[in-house]
Amino acid sequence: MRERLLVLTLVAALAGAAAGSVATSAFACVPGTEQRMGSGTRAYVATVLHSARAYRRPGGKVIRRFDRISINGGPQVFAVVGRVVDGKCATRWFHVQLPVRPNGANGFVHVFAVRLQSVRTRIRVDLKRRRLTFLRRGRVVLRTPVSIGTTATPTPKGTFYIKEAILTTSPGGPFGPGGLGLSSYSPVLLGWAQGGPIGIHGTDDPSSIGKARSNGCIRVPNAVARRLLAVVPLGTPVIVR
Repeated sequence: MRERLLVLTLVAALAGAAAGSVATSAFACVPGTEQRMGSGTRAYVATVLHSARAYRRPGGKVIRRFDRISINGGPQVFAVVGRVVDGKCATRWFHVQLPVRPNGANGFVHVFAVRLQSVRTRIRVDLKRRRLTFLRRGRVVLRTPVSIGTTATPTPKGTFYIKEAILTTSPGGPFGPGGLGLSSYSPVLLGWAQGGPIGIHGTDDPSSIGKARSNGCIRVPNAVARRLLAVVPLGTPVIVR
């Protein structure tokens, strides 16, 4: 009986040692490896803590500097698409999409320069159907017809994110109660203020909804604009197709 117990004890010890070695190897990474982040129902946003430098590659050339506050007075945020890890799988850099020209520009920021959060929301814009769909956790919360850009001033296609929320002082004006600023820019209005940024906003011309009549922005009914401003967090992905 004693011999049997000794054998069982030895087998259990060996099994534990093997399990430990597997667990240890599972947390070993190749330094400098990038791991993609996000899914169809979850995205990540990085908020600048004090200031941040965006690099072309980790430790490479600085391509842009960002303050904590954006040009319109809100927090500076980036959409996170991946993370670069060290040999212990600790995050050292975030690979982020930047709110600058050209559309879809990206870079790398130090992990200590930002605060990471997740968002479970998403906006889809169907240009052909002129329709916006807002989703939370993969479920449709809201659908609305929209006005899009004309042939001369098209709404840019691509995957972007909500970089800011702006309330207007004149709800009866051309932007209605306000809008959500996207990380994209008009491909043609290069001389406009701030480089021609694209937004989702209200309107003083409700007859334009459902038509291609804007300068590239996505117009929604004012009631919808108020609701989106209340429920859409910064960093929400926006897919325009």
